[in-house]
Amino acid sequence: MNNTIPLAERLRPSSLEDYIGQEQLVGKEGIIRKMIESGRINSFILWGPPGVGKTTLAKIVAATTELPFYTLSAVTSGVKEVREVLEKAKKDHQSIFSNGRPILFIDEIHRFNKSQQDSLLGAVEQGIITLIGATTENPSFEVIRPLLSRAQVYTLKSLDEAGMEQLLLRALKNDKILSRRDIRIDEKGALFRYAGGDARKLLNILDLLEQSTPRGETVVINDKNVTGSLQENPAAYDRNGELHYDIISAFIKSIRGSDPQAAVYWLARMVAGGEDPKFIARRLVILAAEDIGLANPNALLLANATFDALAKIGWPEGRIILSECAIYLANSPKSNSAYAAIANALSEVERSGNLSVPLHLRNAPTKLMKDLGYHEGYKYAHDYTGNYVEQQYLPDEIKHAVFWRPGDNPQETKMVERINSLK
Repeated sequence: MNNTIPLAERLRPSSLEDYIGQEQLVGKEGIIRKMIESGRINSFILWGPPGVGKTTLAKIVAATTELPFYTLSAVTSGVKEVREVLEKAKKDHQSIFSNGRPILFIDEIHRFNKSQQDSLLGAVEQGIITLIGATTENPSFEVIRPLLSRAQVYTLKSLDEAGMEQLLLRALKNDKILSRRDIRIDEKGALFRYAGGDARKLLNILDLLEQSTPRGETVVINDKNVTGSLQENPAAYDRNGELHYDIISAFIKSIRGSDPQAAVYWLARMVAGGEDPKFIARRLVILAAEDIGLANPNALLLANATFDALAKIGWPEGRIILSECAIYLANSPKSNSAYAAIANALSEVERSGNLSVPLHLRNAPTKLMKDLGYHEGYKYAHDYTGNYVEQQYLPDEIKHAVFWRPGDNPQETKMVERINSLK
């Protein structure tokens, strides 16, 4: 057995039966399993952290259905390479030997710019290819809307402890190199902690332990050997692991709790760990609307300006912009009234459905509409003192509903006082 091939590649599953995890997609009732069994593969995007089997799953789909399989990496491919592959796929699809639409797998599809993603639309829409994309970033932000509307997004999860245990035992039993070694497992805590639900990382650690142990000696898996082999701080930031989510959570909660010291510390942890600055900036924009909101509307303007400034300034100076924004947001008054208001309104929409728009609020561009009472009785606010007039704006069935409740802060108090003074 060639031990120059990484363990993760040697053990890459070739069928769903060997695939570990993602039961929601590949289990007996999983949508991807059903697609394979029916032979009808629709375009989809796999979204999840590294090492959870996105590429492997795409290859299994292609191998099981025996369809032509093309792969592109968004890191190294441009529009030219995309068009070349699409041309080959088109010829395959038109071939008399064709079993169906060729599959085009694009790894890290979030790295494709808009023009590159646009170049895929026609082929997907015309059925020349079935697109399978893989991404570690939220497709809602990184994939253009027309492409998203043509490809279902499936979320993959990090392996839980049971999944990592299963993977470990399979590697020790099935790999031709590991199965010949004397391997003793004393502890698995550090191994699983470092892996963080990433199958590839777990197998790489095993590979490292095996290769660093001389032939004839027992390979001992324990916390000391794992930590010593990796020569890392167990608390080191991993932008692709569980700590990635823990630290961004601590960062957001520190700002929400008005603690600028903690906010800057967690920001520094992310900066030092190589986190994507756009990811941090995006979360600041969301927080500015969700947690500060109407208590300080300028917070959203600053957060959005931070996002834009990062694109212009780049790294590493961008860390200063993020720091300024984080400190400002942490020191801002807080209110989630806008967040709560839309949640309340959506609950009402779900409960009461499509209630009719009151007649006086409807436009009446035709005589028939006027005869039916459209727009009749509507009061134009600008014709009244203070540009305000009381009238019913909600549907009859919920005309007294209250969705927005002002927060306890000067900004929203002034808003309410202004309206009350005009009544």
